[in-house]
Order: sequence, then C-alpha cells, then structure tokens
Amino acid sequence: MGQTLTEQLVSEHLVDGRMAAGEEIGIEIDQVLLQDTTGTMAWLQFEALGLDAVQTEVAAQYCDHQSFQFDFRNTDDHAYLKSVTGKFGAYFSRPGNGVCHQVHHEHFARPGETLLGSDSHTPTQGGIGMLSIGAGGLDVAAAMGGSPYYLEMPDVVNVHLTGELPEWATGKDVVLELLRRLTVKGGVGKVFEYTGPGVETLPVSERCAITNMGTELGATSSVFPTDEVTREYMEKLGRPEAFEAVAPDEDAEYDDRIEIDLSTIEPLVASPSMPDKVVPISELAGTSVEQVIVGSCTNGAYEDLKAFSETVDGQQVHEDVHAIVQPASKQASELLARDGTVAEMMAAGVNWSEATCGACCGVGHVPGSDSISVRTFNRNFEGRSGIEADDVYLTSPQVAAAAAVEGEFVDPRDYGAEHGIADPGYPEPDRFDGSDRDLVAPPETDVELRKGPNIGSVPVNDELVDAIEGDVLLRVGDDVTTDHIMPASSDILMYRSNIEKISEFTLTRIDETFPERALDANGGFVVAGENYGQGSSREHAALCPMYLGVDGVLAKSFARIHKANLINFGLLPLAFEDPDDYEALEQGHRLRLTGLREAVAGDEDVTRLTVIDETTGEEIPVTLDATGREREYLLDGGRLAHVRNSQ
Repeated sequence: MGQTLTEQLVSEHLVDGRMAAGEEIGIEIDQVLLQDTTGTMAWLQFEALGLDAVQTEVAAQYCDHQSFQFDFRNTDDHAYLKSVTGKFGAYFSRPGNGVCHQVHHEHFARPGETLLGSDSHTPTQGGIGMLSIGAGGLDVAAAMGGSPYYLEMPDVVNVHLTGELPEWATGKDVVLELLRRLTVKGGVGKVFEYTGPGVETLPVSERCAITNMGTELGATSSVFPTDEVTREYMEKLGRPEAFEAVAPDEDAEYDDRIEIDLSTIEPLVASPSMPDKVVPISELAGTSVEQVIVGSCTNGAYEDLKAFSETVDGQQVHEDVHAIVQPASKQASELLARDGTVAEMMAAGVNWSEATCGACCGVGHVPGSDSISVRTFNRNFEGRSGIEADDVYLTSPQVAAAAAVEGEFVDPRDYGAEHGIADPGYPEPDRFDGSDRDLVAPPETDVELRKGPNIGSVPVNDELVDAIEGDVLLRVGDDVTTDHIMPASSDILMYRSNIEKISEFTLTRIDETFPERALDANGGFVVAGENYGQGSSREHAALCPMYLGVDGVLAKSFARIHKANLINFGLLPLAFEDPDDYEALEQGHRLRLTGLREAVAGDEDVTRLTVIDETTGEEIPVTLDATGREREYLLDGGRLAHVRNSQ
C-alpha cells in the first residue's frame, strides 16, 4: 500500500513512535519560525532550558504583531529578540519587514521539509509541499534546541479537487466552502491533503491561502503536492534549488475523502463572528460597508494586492469607506511601488500601511461602533478587531475591492459586468526580487543580550500534588478562543514578557474579576464547552492561568495547540466523559480530585478520574488523554520543570 504525502513527510522525519492514527509520534524539525508576541517568551524559555545554540537548519524570528512599537516595552522586546537571535544563531526580521508566514515563504520555505512555528497559521507553507505545524512557544524552543516535536499522528483527509475555478472565485472561497461544510471543529486531529486534477489550476498564492485557513478548521496542518506550477514559482522566488517534487503515491489510502468541484465555487463571505458562518455574497448584496482592509498572512501577498488593485481598476473608493492595504511583506510593497500600483491605489483613495499583522490582531485600524468592516483576513472572532461589538466579514481581495468602490457588499461578478472590469485572476510578477535588507542573518561574533525592565523570568509550576480542591472559578461556553483567554490587543501584549503584569488580563474579556479572584483562591478550575482554546498558538493563554494558580480545565473538548500548552505548563486538561455533565457545574461549586499522582502516572493513554462536586455531592467522571511523555510533564509541574528535574 502506498503512502499519502503526509505519511511520506512524517516517515522521512520520524524519530519516535509509529505512524498509526492517534498514536504519539516524534518528528525531526528542519525549520522553525517565531513571531514577536510569542517569540519573546519562547527565547526566554530557550535560555531557561540551558540550550547553547539553534540546532535546526533554519530558525527565524519575525517582528510582525507589535511592529508599530506603541510603547518602549515593544521596542525593548524587539531589541532583546535581535540580541538573542544573534547570540544563538537565528535570523532576525526587523519590524515592518512583514508577516512571518509571507517572509518565511519568500526566503526559507522548502518542499519536503518540516516547519514548526509559534503561530497557529504556520501551515501556510503547506501550499508548497512543506509539512508545517503551529505549536506553543515552549515546544518551538525545544525544537530549536534539537528535540523532536511530539504530536498525535493525525488522520489524513483527501480533499480531491476537480474542475477549475470560475471567474471571480478564488482559493479563499475554496477554504470558506470547507468551513461552511465542516465548521471550525471539522479539522481537529486531521491533516487536509489536496489532490486531483484541480490542483494544477491553482497558483501557489491560492494554495497558500487555503492551507493558511486550514487552521480555522482546527486542522493540524494542510498540504499540497508540488508540480510545475510550484517549480516555476520557486524560480520566481530566486530559489530554484529549493524545489523538490513531492506527491502522494498513486495507491495511497486516506482516512476520509472530500470532493470539491472547483467549477461550482462562488464568491463567499464569512459573517460575524466566526470563520464558519459562511454565506454567498449574494445574500449580503446591498449591505453598507464602512471599512475595507486588504492584507494579512492569508491575502497579503503581491498577487492578492495586485488583484485588489486591478479590481478597483481606475474607480474611486466610496466616500463613506475607509480603505486600507496592509501588505504581508515589505517585498510586496516594494514590487507594487515599482510598477506604479501603490501610487494608483493612493490616488483612488486607498491608504497604504506598513507590512505587519496589525489590524488582524487588533493593533490599529480598529473599526468604529456599529459599523461593518470587510477584511481579507482569516479570523473574525468577536472583539478581535479591537472593539467588543464588532461586525467583521471575511472575503477575498476581489470582493473587498468591489465593496470599497460601491460602499456596500456587491457580487464581484455583477460589479465587473457593470464597470467593464475583467476578473484579474492571480497576477504574478516576472520575479520576486525585492530587497532583503531588513532580514538580518546571525552574526559570526558574540552578541550581548539586551533585556529591558519589562522582560521578566519564566515562571515554573510546582509538581502535581495528590489531591486538589478548588472552586469553579469560571464557566464558559463553546468555541472560547485564545483571544478570549488572553486578548491580543496592543495595550495587553506589550506585557508579553512580563507574566506578572499580563496575567492581570486573563479571561477578562469574559469576566473582569477573574484574575483577582483566581489569585485570591490559590487554586481552582475553569469549566468549558467544546473546542476550548481554539485560535492562536499563544501559550500565554495557558501560562497566565498557571501563574494565577489555576489547577486545570474541565471541558467537553480542547483545541489541539491549547491542550498541549496546558500540559506544557502543568495544568490538567480534563474532558467530561459525559458532555451533559457540563450543565451540572456552576461557577462557585467546590470541586475535589484525589489520587492524582497515581492516576496520572498510569501507563494507559486515557485515564478515568472522578471529580467530586462537594457543593452538590455529585460524582462527575472525567478523562485525562495524555501520552507517557505528557504525564511526566504533568507530574513534574510542566515541561520546564521536567527538564530541570532531568538535568
């Protein structure tokens, strides 16, 4: 029996375990990437682990989330990141150089290799045949030091593409169609592998938009095979030697199969406030729009911005619309400036922003009250834009352009017909040859670390005790995101390397009193519904609850990265055996767990424990699903404590 492409990539990098779905495997990591909101803590952890130098083929640190440097704390963190990358042997991408996924794509991504990133959208590079996975910063720090990355062997789903996209439909619409079918939980524990004759009709930029938003499905990763389209693209990047032909075996067997006829795809929109609330553009036609932003790691490449420009095509931005281009890389801006696109867009009423994540994580361009914002981003979680009661819609650049000109949602097919504008397709330059001046290679000389007053130490949890007793500190619903647990706005993330301070914001978007109550309680639990911790890989969403004294989370189910982060910091991720028991637990109930050390030390993958609700007298069965390695972490109080105990 042949192998899927995912199985090939895993087997070529497998160092521990066996490739059976659901079993833990350890894979060698070729490349790592970090961004500034997660990278500062990851490098502090790298230091705390006692590691001497980067061991991966490539390690790259990007300053993209907080690149505007609103406060000296941001600037100090960037100075620390430049010094620590120089000291330990990583590349440093300066603030304003671009979003990690796009810049890494331009300079380092290689088919056939593995990439681990401290950002949940790391799977973007699957668009060129790279096995790319998002993880918490501690896992990335360990991988930089040469440790394998451990995960459960995922199911591999074959997304079989036939046909060709019709005019005005894009790769963004393909992944929105998947979200419409499967929801944000539909990819948990899976890799989506794209095959079929429709693949060759998609340019690399569209493939990367699809793999980027596979994260919104909850997927471990997404991957495309390589072909002549990929080869030509790598040549345009100036890295033809990086090309490698990778593809599944003809007789490969998959765990599931999804059929998509590309010719049936139409322009789609994700409505507020979840990426899976997808509707056809025709259902929104005529709805007024006040803000349009084009960019982000999903649709901020040269091809996306050029398509936006060619859809505007000499028209003017509506007087009631604030239109902004937020490029994914400085290189894209440079190339568009050279060919006159930037000037044309400015003349049409479009504002050009610095190359950064920016508005995607609520840093700048916050929409107004009771207004509609149209964005080509990947997430529209409530409040993520920087204002709680937001109305953010996710679209392709073509739909965004039509809305910017008309001041309302309009089907781009109708817009094109009315203005005599042809579908721009996927315009690529002859060569991606922008400057790399802002990408700094590690120096050969020794570098002294620079740590400003806001940079603290990494807190380490205590070892697991045999009995835990504490209150239900907070009860939350389904699909709680890491943005709810640890908000990503600029006024909060400036404290990312100061755990004592940033912990004051933990879960405050749900309950402003939570941090103070948790500290006073000196222990307790969060009770949650399904898919707890979806979204960003931000490990502060686990680290800060640990710092506040939280013992664990009882949930119907967990998002993959967040569950791993909870274990890395010694918090128990306990799943209700019967999801209906969630209804029985209320905030303030007193819970007790006993016999923990013996139970956690067991050798089975799934351990059944009993939570005693001392308020009602009920016994609630829960399960701990953890590998032997993860159980050692929990017993010692987390991965850092475990490493220290092992030295």
